[in-house]
Amino acid sequence: MDELVLKEQIVDQTAVSRRAFLQGTGLVLGFALTGVSAEPVFAAPASQVVENEVTGTFAPNGFIRINPTGPVTLVMPMVEMGQGVYTSLSMLLAEELEVTLDQIQVEHAPPNHALYVNSIIGIQNTGGSASVRAFWTPLRQAGAVGRNLLIAAAAERWKVDPATCRAMDGVVFDALGSKHLSYGELATAAAKLPVPPAATVKLKDPKDFTLIGTRAKRVDSPIKVDGRALYGIDTRLPGMKVAAVAISPVVGGKAKTVDEKAALAVKGVRQVVNIDEAIAVVADHMGAANKGLEAAAITWDDGPNTKVSNADIVKQLEEESKNPGVVARDDGDAGKALAGAAQRIDAIYQVPFLAHAAMEPMNCTVHLQKDRCDIWVGTQAPTITQSQVADLTGLPKDAIKIHNHLIGGGFGRRLEPDGTLLAVKIARHVDGPVKVIWSREEDIQHDMYRPYYLDRVSAGLDAAGKPVAWTHRIAGSSVMARYYPTYVKDGLDPDAVEAAAKPPYELPNIHVDYVQVEPAGVRTSWWRGVGPTHNVFVVESFIDELAHAAKQDPVAYRKGLLAQNPRALAVLSLAAEKAGWGSPLPERHGRGISVQFAYGSYTSQVAEVEVAADGSVNVKRVVCAIDCGMYVNPDTIEAQIQGGTVFGLTAALHGSITFKEGRVEQSNFDNYLPMRIDEVPVVETHLIKNAEAPGGVGEAPTAIVSAAVTNAIFAATGKRLRTLPIDRDSLKSSS
Repeated sequence: MDELVLKEQIVDQTAVSRRAFLQGTGLVLGFALTGVSAEPVFAAPASQVVENEVTGTFAPNGFIRINPTGPVTLVMPMVEMGQGVYTSLSMLLAEELEVTLDQIQVEHAPPNHALYVNSIIGIQNTGGSASVRAFWTPLRQAGAVGRNLLIAAAAERWKVDPATCRAMDGVVFDALGSKHLSYGELATAAAKLPVPPAATVKLKDPKDFTLIGTRAKRVDSPIKVDGRALYGIDTRLPGMKVAAVAISPVVGGKAKTVDEKAALAVKGVRQVVNIDEAIAVVADHMGAANKGLEAAAITWDDGPNTKVSNADIVKQLEEESKNPGVVARDDGDAGKALAGAAQRIDAIYQVPFLAHAAMEPMNCTVHLQKDRCDIWVGTQAPTITQSQVADLTGLPKDAIKIHNHLIGGGFGRRLEPDGTLLAVKIARHVDGPVKVIWSREEDIQHDMYRPYYLDRVSAGLDAAGKPVAWTHRIAGSSVMARYYPTYVKDGLDPDAVEAAAKPPYELPNIHVDYVQVEPAGVRTSWWRGVGPTHNVFVVESFIDELAHAAKQDPVAYRKGLLAQNPRALAVLSLAAEKAGWGSPLPERHGRGISVQFAYGSYTSQVAEVEVAADGSVNVKRVVCAIDCGMYVNPDTIEAQIQGGTVFGLTAALHGSITFKEGRVEQSNFDNYLPMRIDEVPVVETHLIKNAEAPGGVGEAPTAIVSAAVTNAIFAATGKRLRTLPIDRDSLKSSS
C-alpha cells in the first residue's frame, strides 16, 4: 500500500474521529499493537535486502521488517476474519525472534504467491483450517533467522562470540548482561549480514517455549470492541461514490427493462450502470443508491435456468447416484462381504445447499484508472483476485493493487473473487472510486453455496454386530474441480470424499466412490469446509445406526472399532467422560456422540439435547475433545470450537437454501435463520496436548456437531434423522 493511498483513506475526518484511528497506522488492517510505533510501515519483500543496506531496514525474509526507529513488523501472510490468526501467527514469530507480542506490529501481505504461499493449499490463501499448519515452521524459521542475525550484529560490535550472547524481549545481551543493544539499534548492521538459509537455523525445542502454548490475549480485540477496526465495507476515499446493486435473480439471466429516468430523478443518484447480469445505481451515498435502485423498477429476462427447482435437483442426484462413481477407496471385497453378512443396513442421507451469510455483506471498492486498478476489499485469496482482475481489465498483475482488510466473517465466501469482478465491471463506467455494496438479500440470494449432497451407504454386520462390509457413494457438486482443477485426478475430488474415504474406524472391506453431479443454475463453493461437513454427518450417523442394530452402546461400539487409532480413541474417551456418558437423563433427553479425523486434527463431540412434545430441539450442552497436535494458543482454540460449533448447529437446526423457478427462496435472516442467543448451548472444550504436528481447528467443530445432535435426538426419541436440517414436524410426540 503506497503512502498516497494511505493519505486518501484518512481524508474523511468524520470517520477518523468516530473510530479514533491510531494516527493512520495500518489502515488496511485497522490496528497497531500496544506499545509500538504508530508510524505507517509498508511491506518489504525479501528481494529488497540490497536496498535495506542503504535504508538500514532489517528485512531478512518476507515476514520480518525492523526499522532502526520503529517496531518489529510482521508482514502477515494470512487474513484475519475472526479466527484469531493475527494472534497465533504473531506468537510463532515472536517465540523464535525473542520479542513480546506487544512489540509486534502487523501488516497484511500484498499478493505474492512466491513469498506467502499457504503450503497446505498451494497458493496464497486463507482457508482449510491451514494457517497454523502451513506457517508453523516458516514463521518460526523467519524469527530464528532474524534473532541469529541480530545477535551476530551485536557480537560483531562487541567483538565477542555470538554463542555467548542471548536475546530477550527485543534486546541482545552479552554474556554478563552488562552490555545490551535493542533490535532497532542493531537493525542497520544486521541488514548488511548474509542471510543464512532458513532450514539451517536451529529452532527452539518445544520444552523451551515461553509463548507458544500459553493463553495470549487476542491482539485485535480492543479495536473490534471500541470500533476502530476497519473492514472492507468501511472504506472511504476522496470523491468516492457508492453503488447499490441488483443481480439477476436467476443464474444466467439479464436485465430486461430498467427505468433509468426514475432512478436518476432520486436526489443524490449520479448514474445507472447496466452490465447485463446486474444493475448498479451509483450515488453520493447508500441511501440514495438504494432509493434509486428501487425506483429503477428492474424486470428480468431469466434466461435458461428459470425451471431450476430443489425437487428436480434432488431427483437428478437420486438418479445419478445409482451409477458407479470414481473410486476413492477399495479395500478387500465389500460386495462379497456385504452379500455374506448376517445383517445388512442401507440408508440414504442428504444435506442441503447452505449460504455463508457472514455479518459483513459482500462489498468492494474499486478505483479503475488507465494504467492501474486499486481495490479495497476483504479477500481470503489475494493472488487469485489479482489474477482474475488482471484478466478482466487487461492490466498487468503488478498494476492491480489489492488493499486487503479485516473480514467480517469469511467462512469460505471470500475465497471467491466474484464480488470483486462485479465491482470492477461497474467501476469501468464510473469516474473515480466507487464502493459497491450488496444488500443482505443480494448476499444470500447470490451466494456460492455449499453443495447439496446425496449419499448412499450400506453395511454388513457379522453375528456379533461388528461391521464386515462398508460401502459409501457420494453424489454432489465438485468445488475443487472448478477452484483447484489440478488437484482432481481422474475425476476424483479429494475434498468431496474427505472423512469418508478414510474414516477413523477399522473396516476390513470398504468401498467408497464419488459421482460428480453439477445441477444447472446453481453456483457452489467452499463453506467453512465442504467434504467433511457432510461426510462426517453421514459416517457418524450411520455408525450410530450400526451400534443400534448391534444392540450396543454407541461409545462402546466405536471404541471396539478404534483399537488401531489411539488418537481418535483418546478424544472419544475424553469427550464421553467429560460429558458424563451413561448417566441418567430425563424423558425425551438424549446424548449423542461423534468422532472425526479432518483438517489434520482428531475431534469428538457429545451433544445433550431435549426434544419437546412439539418437536422443537433444545441443544443444552456440547462437550468437545480435540487433539490438534502441538497447539499455539488454547484461548483461541476454545473460541474457535465455540464459534465453529454454533456455525454447524445453525446449519443443522435451520440451514437450507432452496430453489424455485430458478430463484433462491431465502432472502434474509427472517427465513435463513441464524441461531438466536437463547438457542446457544454451553460449549465445553477439552484439549489433548502432545508433540504431534499442529492440526487445524476452525472447521473441525462445524463438521462434527450435526451428527452428535442427530444421534442425541435418536437417543431421546428413537427417531433417526437422515436429512438436514432437522425436521421438527417429524419429532412431534404422538402421545
